[in-house]
Amino acid sequence: MADLSDITSVKQRFGIIGNSEAMNRALSVAMRVAPTDLSVLVTGESGVGKEFFPQIIHAYSARKHAKYIAVNCGAIPEGTIDSELFGHEKGAFTGATEARKGYFEEADGGTIFLDEVGELPLATQVRLLRVLQSGEFIRVGSARVQKTNVRVVAATNNDLQQAIEQGRFREDLYYRLNTVPIVVPALRERKEDIPLLFRKFAADVAVQYKMPAVQLDEQARQMLQNYYWRGNVRQLKNVAEQISALEKSREVTAEVLSQYLMPQHSTAPAMQSHVGGEDFATERELLYKILFDMRSDINDLKRMLSELMRGGQPAASPAPKNEVFGLLPSSSVEVHHPVVEEYAESEEIVDVPHRESTKADMQREQILRALRNNNGRRRDAARELFLSERTLYRRMKELGITDDDI
Repeated sequence: MADLSDITSVKQRFGIIGNSEAMNRALSVAMRVAPTDLSVLVTGESGVGKEFFPQIIHAYSARKHAKYIAVNCGAIPEGTIDSELFGHEKGAFTGATEARKGYFEEADGGTIFLDEVGELPLATQVRLLRVLQSGEFIRVGSARVQKTNVRVVAATNNDLQQAIEQGRFREDLYYRLNTVPIVVPALRERKEDIPLLFRKFAADVAVQYKMPAVQLDEQARQMLQNYYWRGNVRQLKNVAEQISALEKSREVTAEVLSQYLMPQHSTAPAMQSHVGGEDFATERELLYKILFDMRSDINDLKRMLSELMRGGQPAASPAPKNEVFGLLPSSSVEVHHPVVEEYAESEEIVDVPHRESTKADMQREQILRALRNNNGRRRDAARELFLSERTLYRRMKELGITDDDI
């Protein structure tokens, strides 16, 4: 493990707060591997601060005076990612009006950080493997092999072992990237750092807006430390900023703090929800189940009303498809009550058939809603849906969503 004074120096230089053993261990590995040219894979949940580690590795390496390029692999469309990473020749595809260098060519002699590396398409993974093995790459539309000398640091919050089993990630590429693994701890694994981080974020807001900083009482401090923090440091910063901006009192009690925390995430992640004897992998699956049950109840209610009316008017057109978007708004389920009028005895009540919504229907409606809310901007819609932009593109293609539908 690196010397404690060296770790403290790194923390001060990059603004890293905390003294937990798990974080110190991760920083120590980063500093020890920095002088080498070995590939590094940084893993950890979303919001833990993985982006600091490639910067540390670059800053303490012999390449520190060369270029450092960070690439978000999940934000680049599948059709253009090869061109972005490896460059293209003039006329290689529609719109390629001139030759262009890719990131691997631009970063020659330096370091390239591949964030969300688990989102790379399989074809791009093959190209990346070649670069890691031999330093060779070919521009899109070219037949000429070029060389580059680049240090690769990758990061992901996905389970790459599971992706390998599902055929979405190459095993040989995984071992090439994972020469030296760095695991960044989740915030709940470094509880002693949580009050320090909160104090830092609150102080930053106070300085920026010229106001006294908020402070936690003892009960609020304990609540903060025992909270699950599914969104990790990013979520903690958001809570600190909200409280600083919205609360008049500068002393935060447990009662006040509880209003800014989501109780369903306070003790454990919603990985296994249990309803009606069935297990659901995520909260979204549970939400689909609830909506399907609600739709079934509405249809049953309509049939009961029709039977009770007997000679009454058939029920109005079926209730519109429920909309799913994060939380279920109270107006998202409508029941159209039939108007009671007298009909001749010979008239028969016809129950209008209604196709039950499938999971694909709900996903399609959810994506369309997000796209419409963001005026068709896919990056913003993806952020609203908590998806990478690449995943959103893939799901739109699977569900047949085009620009005409938005």
